[in-house]
Amino acid sequence: MRRLLIALAVTAALAACHKEEKKPEARGPVEVTAMKVVPRDTPVSFEFVGQTQSSRQVQIMARVNGFLDKRVYTEGTLVKAGDVMFLQDPKPFQVQVEAAKAALAEQQARLQVARDNLARVKPLVARNALSKKDLDDATGAELAAAAAVDVAKANLAQAKLNLSYTRITTPVTGIASFARVQDGQYVNAADAQLTYVAQMDPIWVNFSISENEQLAARGDEAKGQLKLPADRKYIVELVLADGTTYPHKGVIDFANADFNQKTGTFDLRATLPNPRAVLRPGQFVRVRVTGLVRPDAILVPQQAVLQGAQGHFVVVVDKEEKAQIRPVQVGPWYGDDWFVLGGLAAGDVVVTDGMVRLAPGVPVKVVAAHENRPAAEGKAPSAPPQPAAK
Repeated sequence: MRRLLIALAVTAALAACHKEEKKPEARGPVEVTAMKVVPRDTPVSFEFVGQTQSSRQVQIMARVNGFLDKRVYTEGTLVKAGDVMFLQDPKPFQVQVEAAKAALAEQQARLQVARDNLARVKPLVARNALSKKDLDDATGAELAAAAAVDVAKANLAQAKLNLSYTRITTPVTGIASFARVQDGQYVNAADAQLTYVAQMDPIWVNFSISENEQLAARGDEAKGQLKLPADRKYIVELVLADGTTYPHKGVIDFANADFNQKTGTFDLRATLPNPRAVLRPGQFVRVRVTGLVRPDAILVPQQAVLQGAQGHFVVVVDKEEKAQIRPVQVGPWYGDDWFVLGGLAAGDVVVTDGMVRLAPGVPVKVVAAHENRPAAEGKAPSAPPQPAAK
């Protein structure tokens, strides 16, 4: 019995020794998806919230006092420059025209008498039959009569002008608003706003950029990370409320010289064609500014960039096909990708899928390549352009 117990103990010890000497099986390489870094010039766009505005909104006012006979136009419709919108009662002004004509005829008759009198006085003075004072009086009377004729002509022109003002027209082509006065109402030229006409083509879009965004853009340009158009002509696209893109493009043609202290922004304005009046004043739209390029930009998918206690990092595959941690400096987003401003170079292989199974030094097998194609409508939420003021 004792020998049996000793034999069992020795067998157990040998088995234990055998387990301690057994080495763990080597793990195979972890299969991942990766991409090769290829820097390329990447067009970028920036989005802002904007509001549309009529490029020319004209208040239609009464220019003479009187009763309003009729509203001619249809509210809310397109009117063309020169179209009649309101008619005032013309009869009082027609009477003034006739009175001014009569006054002009009277002054013209007096002028003729003064000229005839001067023509008779001149030869008599030459023969010393009349004094020079008589000549001066006749000359003065002729000049006064001529001046009176000029005054009468001016009064007639003013009377005709007032008569023409009874036909109230629009100086611009646009959409007419509702009438603020009714037919038969007495209107006063001092404060009689009848309606307004808003020009729709072209349309303005106002938006703004913050001081921090402008400084960021200047910093990126100074570092060579952002290239602005040589002529500072930025192309503007609009994204409407339903997510569709407005078919016509425009340009930024105005930048306010003053900094808006109330909002902490710089105010900009873009002008776009609006031939079918699709856009109306007061609409909120997303303004997409294009025409900028990030030269030799490095883009990696957003899921490839991780964040730890020390900042952002990616997992790269080294020359020995092992995983390594690489700290990176990231920039703005670009569609589904992320700009990497530092930490990566051309030719680096970045793991885009399967990072959770990796650790530094773990063998890696790339089984699929991630296609990193620049998005046509990529956007970045920071570092906007700096259009030149005009």
